[in-house]
Amino acid sequence: MSLKPANGTVRSDINVTPLVDVCLVLLVIFMVVTPLIQAGVKVDVPKTVKAPSLPQTQEQLNVTVQADGSVWVCGTKTAEGDLHGALAAIHEAEPDRDVILRGDRHLQYEKISEVLTTLSDVGFTRIGLVTERKAKA
Repeated sequence: MSLKPANGTVRSDINVTPLVDVCLVLLVIFMVVTPLIQAGVKVDVPKTVKAPSLPQTQEQLNVTVQADGSVWVCGTKTAEGDLHGALAAIHEAEPDRDVILRGDRHLQYEKISEVLTTLSDVGFTRIGLVTERKAKA
């Protein structure tokens, strides 16, 4: 196969098909991985009839309480004794930060109440609870 046409000039065509293939594969990978990164720790949140839709922003502090009672702050497991200090350090750095609390629906109310009290004691005032919308029957 020759790159020279019949008249003797050099042909310099670029084949963009492999480039497009690679770009599409990268796009699919990012589309699949991005929601997993944003979701953080997996919990089964309570379902309500009308769950408000909250926009996800970088300023939000994600606090998650799993079914076993373990507390995660910004994707890092935090010991119960260290929770107040970790939250206090975050509040000191950014006092106006919104807090999103995700609690497993199988937890007792007391555990969520303890975390809410700790958040309030530290000084956070804007705290939201995450729920899911119930499927309409």
